[in-house]
Amino acid sequence: MDVTLGIIGGSGLYDLPGLGSDWVPVESPWGVPSDAVLKGKVGDLPAVFMPRHGRGHRVEPTSINYRANIDVMKRCGVTDLVSLSACGSLREDLAPGTFVIVDNFIDRTIARAKSFFGAGCVAHVSMAHPVSKDLGDRIEAAAKATGVKYHRGGTYLAMEGPQFSSLAESHLYRSWGCDVIGMTNMPEAKLAREAEIAYATVAMVTDFDSWHPDHGEVDITAIIETMTANSAAARALVEELGRTVPASREPCSAGSDTALEFAIITAPEARDPALVAKLDAVAGRVLGK
Repeated sequence: MDVTLGIIGGSGLYDLPGLGSDWVPVESPWGVPSDAVLKGKVGDLPAVFMPRHGRGHRVEPTSINYRANIDVMKRCGVTDLVSLSACGSLREDLAPGTFVIVDNFIDRTIARAKSFFGAGCVAHVSMAHPVSKDLGDRIEAAAKATGVKYHRGGTYLAMEGPQFSSLAESHLYRSWGCDVIGMTNMPEAKLAREAEIAYATVAMVTDFDSWHPDHGEVDITAIIETMTANSAAARALVEELGRTVPASREPCSAGSDTALEFAIITAPEARDPALVAKLDAVAGRVLGK
């Protein structure tokens, strides 16, 4: 299978000029996605871009239709998905401007649809290793090549929002060993796994959350300034990825490309036809067997 690179842009990253300016709407049976997509090439790779919050930042974290977004990516042929996400730092050494190549998550969100599956077609995928190490390796190489300040590895705490953390919450998450905190990578990572898309997160640090004694509460003005700089660096990173990611998809060491192989446990005769129809893009590989 040929690789198609997907990019989901977080706060501050609402377009990818290298892909042109023709926004293409893609319908999904899961509802309305955050926005239309840009299709084109990054380097020699076919690529698809979607702004997670929509152009103009219209959609807050809990209201994002994560299922529709991932379904659209799958319908566009995306095999490898890079999530670019603004986040807060929970560590002294991860200062604003640092890009953290995340390798795991803790999901503290409570008000979001977290699976494509459910009553009428039940499936359980493994989330032990939610990030594609292979894609992470490519991102790290691109970060080195572009001179981006980065840190490899880290746990991303996904909170509900839209408010930032209380001081007590921030200290709690630090005590758990979390490295960065954000509002959007869950259930995005879970849904990408269900769609058998290799997924990796670049968490772009904008602030120190609320725990840092020298910074106090989160300053939205400072965040916006840092986001602007981060977005320029993120675009350079994506351009480098387009030059270095192989055109042919290799087996994913994290099992992303075969996540549904033995995940669906509902017997074929007991499956809800309406739900199965909605799963045509996400699970067509296995449901068509």
